[in-house]
Amino acid sequence: MKILIVSDTHGRETNLEKVFAKTGPIDHLIHLGDVEGGEDLICTMTEAPVTMVAGNNDYYSDLPREEIITIGTYRALLTHGHYYYVGMGHERLKEEARNKHVDIVMYGHTHMPCIEQTKGLTILNPGSLSLPRQEGREPSYIVMELDREGKAHYTICYLKRSILGRRGLW
Repeated sequence: MKILIVSDTHGRETNLEKVFAKTGPIDHLIHLGDVEGGEDLICTMTEAPVTMVAGNNDYYSDLPREEIITIGTYRALLTHGHYYYVGMGHERLKEEARNKHVDIVMYGHTHMPCIEQTKGLTILNPGSLSLPRQEGREPSYIVMELDREGKAHYTICYLKRSILGRRGLW
């Protein structure tokens, strides 16, 4: 199973089209907010199921503030992250994830990619496809794959690189 995780497209879907071409078929698309009105267009870009949450720039959106979904045997909390002050660290986000008994928490908002594992909790941020802020400022996303045994593998990918970015196995 292949899950594409993106965030912070800010109404600029051109890079998302390039990501679909680069990654090939996916089984699920997760968008972690700051869609800025692109909800309907994004849903037409893939035949896979799409799950989206609202970001701090998704004014007047009907998207949920956060969502808990099941991916294989994992429970995942999806949020944009601004309600948990993720720009100042992961502490509040970790606390919320533990209170909700999830294995994975996915967030956006900071525009900087991150994969962190701590005490049985995996924290993922795909960065931004439109306005990246990390060193090098390359648009980024995460591909999550479940192997035959159902174990999750995560890769931070960069749009312009021909070789996949940081690879993680947790």
